[in-house]
Amino acid sequence: MKQFMDKDFLLQSESAKKLYHDYSENMPILDYHCHISPKEIAEDRHFDTITQVWLGGDHYKWRMMRSFGVDEKYITGDASDKDKFLMFAKCLEKSVGHPLHHWAHLELRKYFGYQGVLNSKTAEEVYDLCNKVLQDPATSVRSLIKASGVTLICTTDDPVDTLEWHDKIKEDTTFDVKVLPAWRPDKAKNITKPEFTSYLETLSQVSGVKIDSFKSLKEALKVRLDYFASKGCTVTDHALEYVMYYPATDEEVEAIFAKRLSGAELSKEEDLKFQTAFMLFEGEEIAKRDWVMQLHFGCKRDNNTPMFEKLGPDTGYDSIDAYYPMGELADFLNALHVKNSLPKTILYSLNPNDNKIINTMLNCFNEGPAVAKIQQGSAWWFNDSKFGMEEQLRCVAESSNLSGFVGMLTDSRSFTSYTRHEYFRRILCNYLGSLVENGEYPSEDLDILGEIVKDISYNNAVRYFKFPLEVR
Repeated sequence: MKQFMDKDFLLQSESAKKLYHDYSENMPILDYHCHISPKEIAEDRHFDTITQVWLGGDHYKWRMMRSFGVDEKYITGDASDKDKFLMFAKCLEKSVGHPLHHWAHLELRKYFGYQGVLNSKTAEEVYDLCNKVLQDPATSVRSLIKASGVTLICTTDDPVDTLEWHDKIKEDTTFDVKVLPAWRPDKAKNITKPEFTSYLETLSQVSGVKIDSFKSLKEALKVRLDYFASKGCTVTDHALEYVMYYPATDEEVEAIFAKRLSGAELSKEEDLKFQTAFMLFEGEEIAKRDWVMQLHFGCKRDNNTPMFEKLGPDTGYDSIDAYYPMGELADFLNALHVKNSLPKTILYSLNPNDNKIINTMLNCFNEGPAVAKIQQGSAWWFNDSKFGMEEQLRCVAESSNLSGFVGMLTDSRSFTSYTRHEYFRRILCNYLGSLVENGEYPSEDLDILGEIVKDISYNNAVRYFKFPLEVR
């Protein structure tokens, strides 16, 4: 019987151990997509309790606790920080097979030096230990980032954001981790949302362009794209129900836009035509700037109306959506490709059944000069488990170019979630090591495989996004 989460955790062969410990373990971390706050980095926030770090905004943990029947008081309610942590620990001890069981213990070891097991018996001890560490003046948001070996972070930012906190971080020479904005224009795309028109007013003010048509909306967005570029942005992200392709003429789109501004309700067809036009515009502008376009899709959001009205979005009430025409993704990519306007693109579907579809589809458009110009992103959200990561890696290897894969991201709101990179790297090395052990890859070329591991762990992202970093 192996020891619980020892130094060779998840590494099931000598080849896997060598790949991880000799090549991947000490590579830095590049977090090219996350949801952490640049304001908290700029202000170098100090947390008072482990509950603030772990449970303050982590809907992964909230979902797990709800599955144990925990009263919302102990999740997002008014229970004390200590009571919330004790309740989480009580759930964690029974969360067998859940990735949170692994993530939590990796974080406790990495950031708090706790080598034991968190359960209901040890919860008070762990709570006091972690809080003691956090109360040290040297333990802050920035110290957690530095302790993780992070070199660069891309936050998630709306076109109307001032990016003032990015400026403050850049001006502070005592902090050498690069923090760059990433363009997330969902509010400008979601034409049927109730807040759409009020958002346009804000965008008009910020851009200096009066928005009274789709044409003027595009002009306003171009102004803000240029502003983001001046702040070092090279990455975009788009949250979509699915990647639609419902083409319309310019006149049709302008009529749809005018109808929405008049206060009339749009049909589903009109919504799809507008979103298609919007995303085609985005793709062309991203390609002009040689940025990277990320598309996240396959999620059915905010399914529980009463809880959405109480807590808002991103609170643990989203699920995988399996009903959408994947063929439209190919049509969308092709529409940009025929205009020579298809940017480097990373595709993330929340539905794991789409892995093979994505990897066969993207190879229809992988024409240089970038290596793996169009690629599948890391196993996302409900799939960043051991099984989900293994399936994604296997599919990319079988159908595309695993050696060109840009690797892991946190997609997180937590400053201790960088251990997800370790989790991913162990799974990656175990998968590649198994190929060597099974005679499916030559053992004589283990050094070549080691370089591939280093590239996937870090170097590929540096090259692909053209970040101002050194390849290691």
